[in-house]
Amino acid sequence: MTADPEHVAALVRGAQRGDSMAMQELLDLLAPYVGRLCGPIALQDGPDAAQETLIAVFRGISRLREPAALFGWVRAIAIREAVRTARRSGAPAEPLDLDAVPHTGDPQMAADVSDLLDRLSPEHRAVLVLRDVEGLDERTVSELLQISTGTVKSRLHRARKSFRKAWQG
Repeated sequence: MTADPEHVAALVRGAQRGDSMAMQELLDLLAPYVGRLCGPIALQDGPDAAQETLIAVFRGISRLREPAALFGWVRAIAIREAVRTARRSGAPAEPLDLDAVPHTGDPQMAADVSDLLDRLSPEHRAVLVLRDVEGLDERTVSELLQISTGTVKSRLHRARKSFRKAWQG
């Protein structure tokens, strides 16, 4: 996520004071980021998870002590909401609406990757998104998902193995 840290800090402080313009600008800044995190994990329920995340963020923004921690804090909320929403749904995965999912590069490759991700459990998708899309280390992923580092490693191994097996057909 690239944003001017001083501007983001000013937005957070403004939102904490109840400045509606700052809240709106912060929402505009965070919504694509939250959508990018929630979509691959919660699949068809990604928009619901993103909405729940943004509600939780704005309900809790007054408790955020360090504005520089905004994106990490939002990431933790988004992942938790996406996994919770995917578990609650329990519905079989349906293909993503690729027009609604922001992605770059080859559209066919994105469709193939999305299809394979759809077949994984929410827990495996969360680990893959955090490690391979967000580039977080295993310790950070374990803190975000509130699981041990060993569990992160085993889930990542199983998720990658399943993904690789499906990719090779």
